[in-house]
Amino acid sequence: MSDSQLNKITSDIIGAIEVHRQLGPGLLKAVYRNCLSREFGIRNIRFEKEKPLPVEYKGLKLECGYRLDFLVEGCVVIEAKAVEAITPIFEAQLLTYMRLGNYRLGLLINFNVLILKEGIRRKILGYG
Repeated sequence: MSDSQLNKITSDIIGAIEVHRQLGPGLLKAVYRNCLSREFGIRNIRFEKEKPLPVEYKGLKLECGYRLDFLVEGCVVIEAKAVEAITPIFEAQLLTYMRLGNYRLGLLINFNVLILKEGIRRKILGYG
């Protein structure tokens, strides 16, 4: 997928953050995920919620119960949070999910902020 296509998908996803405008911060992650699913549906954005992510290690496939919060358009991982602050471990978690699933682009979205722009981290594998 080209960079411009990935940028359009990212823009569509971020545009769907009407959820934060309507609900504001302070709710549980599950609420934001369910409402984000609804918003994606309204906007005709293809997504899979709680997509299983197997772990493979040296030919051994482990069904560990890991799940992506969302996989959008088959190529963008979204990890949703409702936490006080994004810490480096959350960013590492997203990068690990992307690497394990061979996905190039991911968004870490923390809904527990006053201004959502401050709660979004965009990660691209293979770029610094």
